[in-house]
Amino acid sequence: MAPSSTSSTASSPGRSAVVCSALTFTWPDGTPVFDGLDLSVGPGRTALVGPNGAGKSALLRLVSGDLTPSGGSVRISGRVGRLPQDLTLDTGVRVDEALGVAAARAALRAIESGDAREEHFTVVGDDWDVEERALATLDRLGLGHLGLDRTVGELSGGEAVLLRLAALLLSRPDVLLLDEPTNNLDLHARRRLYAAVDSWPGVLIVASHDRDLLERVDRIGELRDGEVHWYGGGYTAYQEALRTEQEAARRTVRTAEADLRKQRRERTEAEVRLARRARYGRKMNEEKREPKIVMGLRKRAAQVSAGKDRATQDARVDSARQRLDEAERSVREEDRIRVDLPHTAVPPGRTVLTVRGAQLRGGARVAEFGVRGPERIALVGRNGAGKSTLLRTVAGELDAVEGEVTTGVPVRYLPQRLDLLDDELSVARNVARYAPAATANDIRSRLARFLFRGARADLPAGALSGGERLRATLAALMLAEPAPQLLMLDEPTNNLDLPGVEQLTAALESYRGALIVAGHDLPFLRGIGITRWLMLDEELTEVDPEEL
Repeated sequence: MAPSSTSSTASSPGRSAVVCSALTFTWPDGTPVFDGLDLSVGPGRTALVGPNGAGKSALLRLVSGDLTPSGGSVRISGRVGRLPQDLTLDTGVRVDEALGVAAARAALRAIESGDAREEHFTVVGDDWDVEERALATLDRLGLGHLGLDRTVGELSGGEAVLLRLAALLLSRPDVLLLDEPTNNLDLHARRRLYAAVDSWPGVLIVASHDRDLLERVDRIGELRDGEVHWYGGGYTAYQEALRTEQEAARRTVRTAEADLRKQRRERTEAEVRLARRARYGRKMNEEKREPKIVMGLRKRAAQVSAGKDRATQDARVDSARQRLDEAERSVREEDRIRVDLPHTAVPPGRTVLTVRGAQLRGGARVAEFGVRGPERIALVGRNGAGKSTLLRTVAGELDAVEGEVTTGVPVRYLPQRLDLLDDELSVARNVARYAPAATANDIRSRLARFLFRGARADLPAGALSGGERLRATLAALMLAEPAPQLLMLDEPTNNLDLPGVEQLTAALESYRGALIVAGHDLPFLRGIGITRWLMLDEELTEVDPEEL
């Protein structure tokens, strides 16, 4: 089938706005993504979830027309706007150009100055309040300080995302596509994006692992094995549906296992019966109790019967085994990372970290901050406040401008960029760099705790997915010599899929040392047993998590 894509100018209420029929797509290197995918999405808020590499971003790019399907079709009712995952803005353009309203503003200025040429009226159209709408949209997203006439300049990653979102809101598309929109947003920016999602009147499709965002959608489509499985409601309803599915799947496995044991037992019993018949036949033949021709006929009939019985029993066993295989495929693997390493344990009361009168690079101040025993601290605050700078200063990568920063235990720091690994080396060799005294067998047995078993430990770091890279980096830090008794993580869930977040949460539950995590993912932070919450905003202060 030749690939095709069509688009109309307006959506019809109550009708599907995005329809993919027999959609097929393969990356240029030959990696298949979809083979005959059917998808229909109508008005409302729809989320796409699934493991990294399942095709969420590819599907959004196919819907937006950024990619061309190799087969099937994508039909859109209305105009499409897409917020990509990897976003870059030209820092030299003005804000109104980034918003797409520069031409309309210029035409309005010309008309106001007395230039009544028709071309200006054509550009403005019905959008006479474009400036007011643009400023109101910026203000709604927390970007009112930018104005329309200044150049974009060096925006933070979060501000760039919100500015692009403002441009999409101003263009009023019928279908809005958001690809991991909260990855670089702090708590305040996330809440502004959540509000925009809540109030979106048309069709919205978002690919995300942000559980707070997923709670706001009307349904969730899980991409799995090239198909979409639909679940009504938000993240909590999705999790409950998965639990119900998995309980049913495990019951099916137990039933299939019992049936396979039964069929094998019956086959064994049938073989015993056939063996008895064969011995009886030989005995009859030896004693010549019947004519030879009759004995021959009986033997051939027995052989035919035995063959049929064996074929029937083998077919039943094979069928039972197939049912078990199918049932086992429905049960999801629940491998857990285990970091309950004894050398990471910190006794209660031990001084782990002391910071006094410190001024950090960038201007943030920390009057006094201490960590004692196996405390678990969440470090929150706006983008650019200095959270990463504080962690890097504690780790010894940066010097404080003034003041005292003292650590009393071995420290390891996991940066946002996950750039501690050599991409050319295998996972095992990367870990060996941090534990040079460990034997190869020791390293491999320890890596099994991080789900790198057998050949997986020989993969080059450069070939790992985002979740695998985080696991490998965490393994290198946790298995280092000396073992870390203070572990610091900087935005660890940014590029993890939902299973990856769950694996990391389970791993940190078993960690015995002190923990400092900088992040904006509140469900994740609450899930790892945080004991103290600190806000960095020019100064470091303790906050009530219920107020975040």
